[in-house]
Amino acid sequence: MTVKHFLLVIVGMVSTVFVYAQQAEELVFSEKTFDFGTVKEEDGPIIHEFSFINKGLKPIKITGVKASCGCTTPDWTKETVNPGETGYIQAQYNPRNRPGAFNKSLTVTTDASNTPMRLYIKGNVVPKPKSVEEELPTAMGGLRVKYRSFNMGKVETTDEPAVKEFQVYNMSETPVTFLEKQEAPSYIRLEFDPQVLAPASEGVVKVIYDAKAKNDLGFSSDNVKFLTDEEGDDAVKSISVYATIEEYFPPMSREEMDKAPRLKLDENVHDFGKLNADKSTTGKFTLTNVGGGPLKIRQTKSNCTCVVAKLGKETLEPGESTEMEVTFNSEGRRGNQQKSVTIFSNDPRGSAQRVTIKGYVNSD
Repeated sequence: MTVKHFLLVIVGMVSTVFVYAQQAEELVFSEKTFDFGTVKEEDGPIIHEFSFINKGLKPIKITGVKASCGCTTPDWTKETVNPGETGYIQAQYNPRNRPGAFNKSLTVTTDASNTPMRLYIKGNVVPKPKSVEEELPTAMGGLRVKYRSFNMGKVETTDEPAVKEFQVYNMSETPVTFLEKQEAPSYIRLEFDPQVLAPASEGVVKVIYDAKAKNDLGFSSDNVKFLTDEEGDDAVKSISVYATIEEYFPPMSREEMDKAPRLKLDENVHDFGKLNADKSTTGKFTLTNVGGGPLKIRQTKSNCTCVVAKLGKETLEPGESTEMEVTFNSEGRRGNQQKSVTIFSNDPRGSAQRVTIKGYVNSD
């Protein structure tokens, strides 16, 4: 390539860059990102207008503006904008049911370029304060709670009972006194603070759950009743207390962990494939103790009465294996089926391990 040809190539490249830059700057916006800052949900939709000027040599028309989500409604100058004239792109954001930070975009296309431009709006929505009825939708006589089911979540078999508080509100016009009488299992106890709840005031129900005394593992549900001084049927409140109980293991050193049992499954999922209706089918899982101490299978628990698990042995020495038979009864069931069995053991690394069985029950 001669020097002359080389210079012509350079000039052509520079000209192309200049023309592209000139096209890119034909529409000059006052800003391309706008921060609304902190806004309140209850104040409703918020609007910002991006203004621009046509600094090009030709008239330009906005052919479309597309928002990145349905929460943002765009508007824009529909007429052709001549050189030197101004126009706008409007963004309206609806914060309803959208608490927290937001960052949305508007994609702008024109008849001057195939390359779209993007504008951005952002901010943070402070959620609308909820009414008592919204926050605590369940009425129990003169009281309101969130749910009739009080979920303790995960609780461990420690010496100290688990305690969790649940909000309660007196929506009546008279004080409500919580009585001492309760109908609950021995391992569940309720406390109320305050004992006498004034009208239009908030208190808590404390659920004290002794998982060690329960002497069970996995998901558990109990019915509990407590009484107030309200009249008639309103005096008796019935709730359900849910908990997922796991065995507690104290902190262990690496040496202690190496000497501990460890459960290994040959497979976690067994697919029966196609099954006949109203028949029982059995699959087998192999359980092995790959740890350094005796493995004790505390119990097995299925999530359906249609599934029964049977262990060959409940205690495995290091290196020993056993089989667990899992039988599925398809009576009254059709189509895709997926059930599980949870194995509870004294493996500190994984005291609750789950196996899944699945299959397709044919129609008659």
